[in-house]
Amino acid sequence: MAKITWFIILLSSVVMLTFIFYSAVANTAPPILVDKQTGKYLGNLSSNPYDPNSTSNPYGQYGSKYSPDSINNPHGQYGSKYSNDSPNNPYATNPPEIMDTNGY
Repeated sequence: MAKITWFIILLSSVVMLTFIFYSAVANTAPPILVDKQTGKYLGNLSSNPYDPNSTSNPYGQYGSKYSPDSINNPHGQYGSKYSNDSPNNPYATNPPEIMDTNGY
């Protein structure tokens, strides 16, 4: 009987911790990219290709390889490997800053 009670307590603890973990993860917004000098928003750093503001959305403003605001545009200000504003340039002097939704 003691083994069954111990097992039930252990199982309920695991379920509760799993629920708390998934609740915390589900409510977390993805970090964002911002131009450090101008403060211009450059999209969410998210792997979600369906998020309209995600840098991973190939059809969105911030993920398209044709959008001037995208880090994925190899000819744009924020995507070129030659631009000082691009994370794709290892020598950039003003690459976008990664921030959380609280501005940190």
